[in-house]
Amino acid sequence: MDLLKAMAAAAKGMKAQGVRMRVISENLANAETTGNQSGQAPYRRQIVTFKNELNRAHNTREVEVDKVSYDRSDFILKFDPNHPAADENGYVKMPNVNPLVEMMDMREAQRSYEANLGVIEMSRSMLMRTIELLRA
Repeated sequence: MDLLKAMAAAAKGMKAQGVRMRVISENLANAETTGNQSGQAPYRRQIVTFKNELNRAHNTREVEVDKVSYDRSDFILKFDPNHPAADENGYVKMPNVNPLVEMMDMREAQRSYEANLGVIEMSRSMLMRTIELLRA
């Protein structure tokens, strides 16, 4: 029965990392999205926070997405007086998305997802081996 608990906890971890990868993908897709006119804010980076949740049925702690919130760091100012969203000084507010940071976060989420998948595969293998031993 502990193998099933491990599989359930790993599946929750995979789900949480899947949400994180989706949010990171949105950030990367909108890394150059500015406002259409002066005074309009550009795309604001989103971040995922996790929480520990008690699964009372299994008596285990599992990870879940707590919330997806906006990164409150400052926008990047870029001088482009011909842009429709440029202010009176010719600066355009660019999204607070750093593609390098997003790629590192994506890589970390991918590794975590793969680690959880490995737990599921190993638990499944051990469960199948146990069933084979019980049949013999």
